[in-house]
Order: sequence, then structure tokens, then C-alpha cells
Amino acid sequence: MRLTAPAFLLAGLATLASPVEAEIIDKADDGFVIRHSIATKVTPLQAWRGMGEISQWWSKAHTYSGDAANLSLILRAGGCFCEVLPKDRGTIEHGRVILAWPGKTLRLSAALGPLQQEAVAAVLNWDITPTTGGSTITMTYRVSGRMQGGLAPLAAPVNGVMTEQAERLKAWLDKPTSK
Repeated sequence: MRLTAPAFLLAGLATLASPVEAEIIDKADDGFVIRHSIATKVTPLQAWRGMGEISQWWSKAHTYSGDAANLSLILRAGGCFCEVLPKDRGTIEHGRVILAWPGKTLRLSAALGPLQQEAVAAVLNWDITPTTGGSTITMTYRVSGRMQGGLAPLAAPVNGVMTEQAERLKAWLDKPTSK
């Protein structure tokens, strides 16, 4: 989350050949919607719990501290998706859990990264459905509001960053020892 605008754009372009099903559903000056879908080998409850182990799968490149070990996510309404900055003794709230339904849905109010300083609202929703041999997780990120230059130009780079996070979550969940 310490990415500059050019680095953010490059991160988005780097994931164009991703195995995660990702798409920009809508984009306009006042917002965008992106969606990612991953198939995993774990049960819906294991997937939900695994999402809470965010320090294990979120990319350190998208943190302020440079270390994903400083991230935490409390899986209950009001729970914080937070980061500590040990060097500076600071903290960051990346998002707040607004719905925690074990094995089904995790929803956060979360204007991530550079969006945090803009006049935007964002909802990050993870829906989990059972499948034969595992589950499918569909992540939808809705961002709306006002930003100089409009929000549409950020749809692709944000999509790239979120694709990376979805890939990392899938890899973490499907590790034989993770759950």
C-alpha cells in the first residue's frame, strides 16, 4: 500500500495473465467495481478462517511497514484489518469488518492503499460457496466517491493489486499444511 501511482499501474499490468478469474465490472469517474473468483480445495469454513490469517497471504509490497507479519484481521463485526508500524510505533486501519458470517461471507468497509486519503467509500466483499472438492471465493470490490482526475483510471491498477491478493490467498489456502 505504499505504491506510488506508476508502481500501482505496473502492478496492475503485471497480473494480466493471471489464473484468477478477474474482471472490471464497471468503471466511471465516480467509482468502479472489480470482481475476482478463485477455486480452492478447502471447505468454505476453512477458506473463511484462512482469510483471517491475512499476515500469511497478503503481499508485503502492499503494506506501509513492508512486512505482512504486521497485518491482522479480526473476523467479527467491528473487527479491524489493521497494520502496526513497529519502527514508528504507529498503526493503520486498512478496513473494518462490517459482516462476518463464518463459511459464507466476509465484508469490510475498506478504502485500501492510496484510496484511503481520497473522498471515497469502498466495500470489499468475499462470498464463499461450497463446490465439489472445495469452495469458490468471489471477491467484489466496490469503490465510489470523488477524486481529482476521477476514479476510472484506478480501476485497472486496483484490479491488478487485488488479483495478486486473490492469487496469494488461493496459494495459501491450497497449501497442504495451511489448514
